[in-house]
Amino acid sequence: MNPVDQIKLLSSSTIREALRIIDNGAMQIAIIVDENDRLIGTLTDGDIRRGLLSNLTLDDTVESIVFKNPTVAKLTDSKEEILQKALVKKLHQMPLVDNDNRVIGIRGIEELVRPHRKPNKVVLMVGGLGSRLRPLTEETPKPMLKVGNKPILQTIVEKFAQYGFTDIVMCVNYKSDVIRNYFGDGSAFGVTIEYLLEEQRMGTAGALSLLSPLPKEPFFVMNGDLLTNTNFEHLLEYHTDQNAAATMCVREYDFQVPYGVVNVEENRILSIVEKPVHKFFVSAGIYMLSPQVIELIPKNRFYDMPSLFEAAIAQNRKAISFLIHEYWLDIGRIEEYERANVEYYEFF
Repeated sequence: MNPVDQIKLLSSSTIREALRIIDNGAMQIAIIVDENDRLIGTLTDGDIRRGLLSNLTLDDTVESIVFKNPTVAKLTDSKEEILQKALVKKLHQMPLVDNDNRVIGIRGIEELVRPHRKPNKVVLMVGGLGSRLRPLTEETPKPMLKVGNKPILQTIVEKFAQYGFTDIVMCVNYKSDVIRNYFGDGSAFGVTIEYLLEEQRMGTAGALSLLSPLPKEPFFVMNGDLLTNTNFEHLLEYHTDQNAAATMCVREYDFQVPYGVVNVEENRILSIVEKPVHKFFVSAGIYMLSPQVIELIPKNRFYDMPSLFEAAIAQNRKAISFLIHEYWLDIGRIEEYERANVEYYEFF
């Protein structure tokens, strides 16, 4: 039984407070209780992401997104009974309540039901030229530029390994020998690495048509020039729970118009909004794909990930978004590379 007090919240707590608890806690869940410590419900990372995608803000309360019918364990339940409940509902943790429905603990199931190493492949796109980072990339491929005293790509590999995803494929092209010589077969980093050489530039999705054998489980695709603290386990769970064909990680991007915007109908001014902020969701360069979407990718052609998602949507295959709220940085320009080196030790 794990201590539960540090993951309890009232329904009047903000989403920001819930995120802090979930991100910092080993159990990756928040327990919502009333003033008498009676269970109201639970809150997971997925609940919060769905709320934020529905236009809730970090300062809204968690009340509207709480899951109010969680499976619970009783004090009298045996270990076998708790495990059976967890397996049926695919749970990783379960609140423990007394006869008055007061939360007195939480049972962690993870170590009992899943092996440490997971079968899902990780495909890393690391063949780009890195033109915007010249002269740094004249001799070194962009993913091998050092941030925090190690290559960007090493941090990515270590992050996936941290969550048990150790079966890695690197799609290489520009100066591939630098990457191969550094990582070898991956054993020095606790992973296995295969290399897929793109004879020609194939875009962010085209190289997936070269995978052999084809993955049997949902697999990750990620650009090799990103630094992020995204919880990859949460991404897999979200993709699976939603029964999705393709999941795109997205980031919120704000753009402020530097002028007063005049709303006009014909020649009549309806309103004036001073320097409004427009919010968009943009691709974060991280994806989760089910194996069947590979058949949508043309062979031996340049093909980008947006085209793959458009093809999936056109065939009514379920394509969904996964909002990243953790640290994320695309290192595409010199100023972003410099920023990464300043921020690295704070977030990694």
